[in-house]
Amino acid sequence: MSDRTEGDPHAEGRATAAVDPAVRAGVALFNEGFYLAAHEPWETTWLPLDAGKDERLLHGLIQFAAATHHARTGNDSGAIGTAEGAIGYLDGFGDRYRGLELEPIRSWCRLIAADPDDAAAADPPTLRIDDRPVGFEDLGPGATLAALPAAAEATGIGDEEVMEAVGEFVRSEESIGADPLVELAFAYLREPDARPQIAARIADRVERRQRERDDVAGVF
Repeated sequence: MSDRTEGDPHAEGRATAAVDPAVRAGVALFNEGFYLAAHEPWETTWLPLDAGKDERLLHGLIQFAAATHHARTGNDSGAIGTAEGAIGYLDGFGDRYRGLELEPIRSWCRLIAADPDDAAAADPPTLRIDDRPVGFEDLGPGATLAALPAAAEATGIGDEEVMEAVGEFVRSEESIGADPLVELAFAYLREPDARPQIAARIADRVERRQRERDDVAGVF
Protein backbone atom coordinates (compact mmCIF):
# COMPACT_ATOMS: atom_id res chain seq x y z
CA MET A 1 0.00 0.00 0.00
CA SER A 2 1.26 3.48 -0.85
CA ASP A 3 2.27 5.99 1.80
CA ARG A 4 -0.87 7.97 0.93
CA THR A 5 -2.93 5.48 2.92
CA GLU A 6 -0.38 4.60 5.61
CA GLY A 7 -1.91 4.49 9.08
CA ASP A 8 -5.51 3.97 7.97
CA PRO A 9 -6.22 0.49 6.58
CA HIS A 10 -9.77 1.50 5.67
CA ALA A 11 -8.86 4.60 3.63
CA GLU A 12 -8.43 2.73 0.35
CA GLY A 13 -11.84 1.12 0.58
CA ARG A 14 -13.52 4.41 1.40
CA ALA A 15 -11.77 6.18 -1.44
CA THR A 16 -12.66 3.49 -3.98
CA ALA A 17 -16.31 3.68 -2.99
CA ALA A 18 -16.17 7.46 -3.42
CA VAL A 19 -14.79 7.39 -6.98
CA ASP A 20 -18.15 7.49 -8.82
CA PRO A 21 -19.60 10.37 -6.71
CA ALA A 22 -16.31 12.25 -7.06
CA VAL A 23 -16.26 11.77 -10.83
CA ARG A 24 -19.84 13.04 -11.09
CA ALA A 25 -19.15 15.99 -8.78
CA GLY A 26 -16.15 17.13 -10.80
CA VAL A 27 -17.98 16.65 -14.09
CA ALA A 28 -20.88 18.79 -12.88
CA LEU A 29 -18.53 21.52 -11.63
CA PHE A 30 -16.73 21.53 -14.98
CA ASN A 31 -19.97 21.64 -16.98
CA GLU A 32 -21.23 24.50 -14.81
CA GLY A 33 -18.14 26.52 -15.76
CA PHE A 34 -16.06 25.98 -12.62
CA TYR A 35 -13.17 24.48 -14.54
CA LEU A 36 -10.42 24.67 -11.93
CA ALA A 37 -12.75 23.80 -9.03
CA ALA A 38 -13.61 20.55 -10.81
CA HIS A 39 -10.25 19.15 -9.77
CA GLU A 40 -11.04 19.35 -6.04
CA PRO A 41 -13.40 16.37 -5.61
CA TRP A 42 -11.23 14.43 -8.03
CA GLU A 43 -8.06 15.23 -6.06
CA THR A 44 -9.61 14.54 -2.65
CA THR A 45 -10.60 11.05 -3.78
CA TRP A 46 -7.41 10.43 -5.77
CA LEU A 47 -5.00 11.09 -2.90
CA PRO A 48 -5.67 7.87 -0.89
CA LEU A 49 -5.73 5.57 -3.93
CA ASP A 50 -3.07 3.04 -4.79
CA ALA A 51 -1.87 2.77 -8.38
CA GLY A 52 -4.55 1.41 -10.70
CA LYS A 53 -7.18 2.48 -13.21
CA ASP A 54 -9.16 4.63 -10.79
CA GLU A 55 -5.98 6.39 -9.67
CA ARG A 56 -4.97 7.02 -13.29
CA LEU A 57 -8.44 8.22 -14.26
CA LEU A 58 -8.63 10.77 -11.46
CA HIS A 59 -5.05 11.89 -11.99
CA GLY A 60 -5.82 12.43 -15.66
CA LEU A 61 -8.96 14.39 -14.84
CA ILE A 62 -7.06 16.58 -12.39
CA GLN A 63 -4.51 17.37 -15.11
CA PHE A 64 -7.33 18.01 -17.61
CA ALA A 65 -8.98 20.55 -15.28
CA ALA A 66 -5.65 22.27 -14.68
CA ALA A 67 -4.89 22.38 -18.40
CA THR A 68 -8.24 24.00 -19.13
CA HIS A 69 -7.67 26.60 -16.42
CA HIS A 70 -4.14 27.39 -17.57
CA ALA A 71 -5.22 27.72 -21.21
CA ARG A 72 -7.98 30.13 -20.29
CA THR A 73 -5.72 32.25 -18.09
CA GLY A 74 -2.85 32.53 -20.58
CA ASN A 75 -0.38 30.20 -18.87
CA ASP A 76 0.76 28.45 -22.05
CA SER A 77 3.57 26.38 -20.55
CA GLY A 78 1.35 25.19 -17.69
CA ALA A 79 -1.45 24.40 -20.14
CA ILE A 80 0.76 22.35 -22.43
CA GLY A 81 2.42 20.43 -19.59
CA THR A 82 -0.80 19.48 -17.83
CA ALA A 83 -2.59 18.69 -21.11
CA GLU A 84 0.19 16.29 -22.08
CA GLY A 85 0.04 14.80 -18.59
CA ALA A 86 -3.71 14.24 -18.91
CA ILE A 87 -3.29 12.55 -22.28
CA GLY A 88 -0.69 10.21 -20.80
CA TYR A 89 -2.78 9.26 -17.77
CA LEU A 90 -5.93 8.69 -19.84
CA ASP A 91 -4.20 6.71 -22.58
CA GLY A 92 -5.41 3.12 -22.93
CA PHE A 93 -8.83 3.56 -21.30
CA GLY A 94 -10.90 3.20 -24.44
CA ASP A 95 -13.89 5.43 -25.12
CA ARG A 96 -15.24 5.52 -21.59
CA TYR A 97 -14.57 4.44 -18.03
CA ARG A 98 -17.01 4.51 -15.13
CA GLY A 99 -19.49 5.79 -17.67
CA LEU A 100 -17.45 8.93 -18.41
CA GLU A 101 -16.81 9.63 -22.09
CA LEU A 102 -13.07 10.09 -22.35
CA GLU A 103 -12.36 10.83 -26.02
CA PRO A 104 -13.72 14.41 -25.83
CA ILE A 105 -11.40 14.99 -22.87
CA ARG A 106 -8.38 13.60 -24.70
CA SER A 107 -9.27 15.56 -27.86
CA TRP A 108 -9.55 18.77 -25.86
CA CYS A 109 -6.20 18.13 -24.22
CA ARG A 110 -4.60 17.46 -27.61
CA LEU A 111 -5.92 20.85 -28.79
CA ILE A 112 -4.47 22.57 -25.73
CA ALA A 113 -1.13 20.82 -26.13
CA ALA A 114 -0.97 21.82 -29.81
CA ASP A 115 -2.06 25.45 -29.37
CA PRO A 116 -3.24 26.84 -26.03
CA ASP A 117 -4.37 30.07 -27.69
CA ASP A 118 -6.74 28.19 -30.00
CA ALA A 119 -8.11 26.30 -26.99
CA ALA A 120 -8.59 29.54 -25.04
CA ALA A 121 -10.80 30.84 -27.84
CA ALA A 122 -12.88 27.65 -28.00
CA ASP A 123 -15.53 26.26 -25.68
CA PRO A 124 -14.39 23.34 -23.50
CA PRO A 125 -16.25 20.08 -24.08
CA THR A 126 -19.47 19.25 -22.27
CA LEU A 127 -18.65 16.16 -20.24
CA ARG A 128 -21.05 13.22 -20.38
CA ILE A 129 -21.63 10.21 -18.17
CA ASP A 130 -23.69 7.35 -19.64
CA ASP A 131 -24.36 9.53 -22.72
CA ARG A 132 -25.86 12.38 -20.70
CA PRO A 133 -24.41 15.77 -19.74
CA VAL A 134 -24.22 16.16 -15.98
CA GLY A 135 -24.98 19.39 -14.14
CA PHE A 136 -25.71 20.21 -10.52
CA GLU A 137 -29.35 19.20 -10.90
CA ASP A 138 -28.26 15.68 -11.88
CA LEU A 139 -26.20 14.97 -8.75
CA GLY A 140 -27.29 12.61 -6.01
CA PRO A 141 -26.49 13.18 -2.32
CA GLY A 142 -22.95 11.80 -2.34
CA ALA A 143 -21.85 13.75 -5.40
CA THR A 144 -23.56 16.90 -4.11
CA LEU A 145 -21.64 16.72 -0.85
CA ALA A 146 -18.41 16.14 -2.81
CA ALA A 147 -19.05 19.20 -5.00
CA LEU A 148 -20.19 21.54 -2.22
CA PRO A 149 -16.82 22.74 -0.79
CA ALA A 150 -15.37 23.31 -4.27
CA ALA A 151 -18.43 25.30 -5.33
CA ALA A 152 -18.15 27.48 -2.23
CA GLU A 153 -14.49 28.18 -2.88
CA ALA A 154 -15.10 28.92 -6.57
CA THR A 155 -18.01 31.28 -5.96
CA GLY A 156 -16.75 32.85 -2.75
CA ILE A 157 -20.20 32.29 -1.25
CA GLY A 158 -20.02 30.43 2.04
CA ASP A 159 -17.06 29.05 3.94
CA GLU A 160 -15.26 26.09 2.36
CA GLU A 161 -14.51 24.51 5.76
CA VAL A 162 -18.16 24.78 6.77
CA MET A 163 -19.16 23.06 3.53
CA GLU A 164 -16.64 20.29 4.19
CA ALA A 165 -18.17 19.87 7.66
CA VAL A 166 -21.57 19.27 6.04
CA GLY A 167 -20.26 16.08 4.44
CA GLU A 168 -18.46 15.02 7.61
CA PHE A 169 -21.61 15.39 9.74
CA VAL A 170 -23.87 13.62 7.25
CA ARG A 171 -21.49 10.71 6.70
CA SER A 172 -20.68 10.28 10.38
CA GLU A 173 -24.36 10.23 11.32
CA GLU A 174 -25.24 7.95 8.37
CA SER A 175 -28.15 10.25 7.55
CA ILE A 176 -27.34 10.94 3.92
CA GLY A 177 -30.81 10.00 2.68
CA ALA A 178 -32.84 12.23 4.97
CA ASP A 179 -30.64 14.93 6.46
CA PRO A 180 -31.79 18.57 6.20
CA LEU A 181 -28.18 19.49 5.50
CA VAL A 182 -28.32 17.43 2.31
CA GLU A 183 -31.42 19.31 1.18
CA LEU A 184 -29.65 22.60 1.83
CA ALA A 185 -26.63 21.34 -0.13
CA PHE A 186 -28.90 20.49 -3.07
CA ALA A 187 -30.42 23.97 -2.91
CA TYR A 188 -27.02 25.68 -2.67
CA LEU A 189 -25.83 24.09 -5.90
CA ARG A 190 -29.09 24.32 -7.82
CA GLU A 191 -30.30 27.80 -6.83
CA PRO A 192 -27.42 30.20 -7.59
CA ASP A 193 -29.42 33.36 -6.91
CA ALA A 194 -30.21 32.17 -3.37
CA ARG A 195 -26.71 30.93 -2.50
CA PRO A 196 -25.85 33.64 0.05
CA GLN A 197 -29.02 32.94 2.05
CA ILE A 198 -28.62 29.18 1.78
CA ALA A 199 -24.95 29.38 2.79
CA ALA A 200 -25.97 31.29 5.92
CA ARG A 201 -28.55 28.61 6.79
CA ILE A 202 -25.95 25.88 6.27
CA ALA A 203 -23.47 27.68 8.52
CA ASP A 204 -26.12 28.04 11.23
CA ARG A 205 -27.03 24.35 11.13
CA VAL A 206 -23.39 23.25 11.12
CA GLU A 207 -22.68 25.46 14.15
CA ARG A 208 -25.63 23.95 16.01
CA ARG A 209 -24.54 20.42 15.12
CA GLN A 210 -21.05 21.16 16.39
CA ARG A 211 -22.40 22.56 19.67
CA GLU A 212 -24.57 19.49 20.15
CA ARG A 213 -21.62 17.21 19.44
CA ASP A 214 -19.41 19.15 21.85
CA ASP A 215 -22.10 19.00 24.55
CA VAL A 216 -22.37 15.21 24.20
CA ALA A 217 -18.60 14.86 24.28
CA GLY A 218 -18.48 16.98 27.43
CA VAL A 219 -20.94 14.65 29.18
CA PHE A 220 -18.62 11.69 28.62
